[in-house]
Amino acid sequence: MHEDFAQAFASLKPILGKYARRMAVKADTPAEYTLVTKSPSPFPQHKGEPLHFGSVRVGKAYVSFHLMPLYMSKELTGNISPGLKKRMPGKTCFNFKTTPPPELVGELEELTEIGFRQWGDRKWL
Repeated sequence: MHEDFAQAFASLKPILGKYARRMAVKADTPAEYTLVTKSPSPFPQHKGEPLHFGSVRVGKAYVSFHLMPLYMSKELTGNISPGLKKRMPGKTCFNFKTTPPPELVGELEELTEIGFRQWGDRKWL
């Protein structure tokens, strides 16, 4: 694994790791860390499977931080800074080739905390 990617992964994993006690760790490897809900999804299309909350994954070209609450919350997506937004190729993912600057890590921590609270309020955890 590219050293920059390993450092980026190491800086992003703790953002999700903070919530591991309240969720299930689906993957915990040097290249992927994924959290899912402990309870089954409330959505019929998921057929009782847990909801994917978030993950950090090392890919070929970048390290991705996925945060599924973004898909379900205009409040979250409406508050993303331009600096973080430019790293967003889709609706729930942010890509990094190097360690994110502290302000972007802080913003991801805030988005993750808000998303976690929203899912808790909806009883999805």
